[in-house]
Amino acid sequence: MSNKRLIHGFHAVNARLWQNPKSLIEIYLGNGRQDERARAVAERAQAEGVKVHLVDKARLDSLTGNARHQGVAAWIDASHQFVSVEDVLENLQEPPLLLILDGVTDPHNLGACLRVADAMGAHAVIAPKDRAASINATVSKVACGAAESVPYIMVTNLARTLRDLKDAGIWIAGTTMEADTDLFHFDQRGPLAWVMGAEGEGMRRLTREHCDVLVSIPMFGTVESLNVSVSSGMVLAESRRQRVLAGEGRT
Repeated sequence: MSNKRLIHGFHAVNARLWQNPKSLIEIYLGNGRQDERARAVAERAQAEGVKVHLVDKARLDSLTGNARHQGVAAWIDASHQFVSVEDVLENLQEPPLLLILDGVTDPHNLGACLRVADAMGAHAVIAPKDRAASINATVSKVACGAAESVPYIMVTNLARTLRDLKDAGIWIAGTTMEADTDLFHFDQRGPLAWVMGAEGEGMRRLTREHCDVLVSIPMFGTVESLNVSVSSGMVLAESRRQRVLAGEGRT
């Protein structure tokens, strides 16, 4: 199966069990775990007809490459994850709120970005295929289930996707230190896509040129920059705050 992928950790496995159990091929559960979390996984898997293998820690360590698996891992069919930007936009009941990652290659950063995107109700995370981390076990573990709930769309041509989003009426906001306005004075209640640059490099020139507005994150301390996942969390939280106050967003 070409789209077979391993995930591990209770958040990632439970997210699959509850949100898309048909994507689970089989689960490996540590035979030394007798706690409630392990029992809940086993019971839910049985109810959904997913085979559970009880294995020792050495087998789990081998499967996951000695990752912090918490005593559970699973093989999934990841083919269902493919979704287009159009699929996301046509089913929305509120103005789109998207996160675009221009060249984020670290899986820990991607996982954290997906986690904050889920927390703040972003409708999708978009990244270029040629300069981005893909979903793997590390991303799923760090995302704590968000890799299973937030559409992660990898596009062939990011510039073209930005143009398509603009044609769909979505405002493109790039984050940079040299900006037109700042996060707290920028109206974020309408259709919006936030663009975050790569670790240490920022947005590429062509990506920057496609932005409708450049926005800075005000800094009140001594640090000069923020991790991409922290920055993503801040801008998405401000967008959600403005929408909630305006009565447009989920509470």
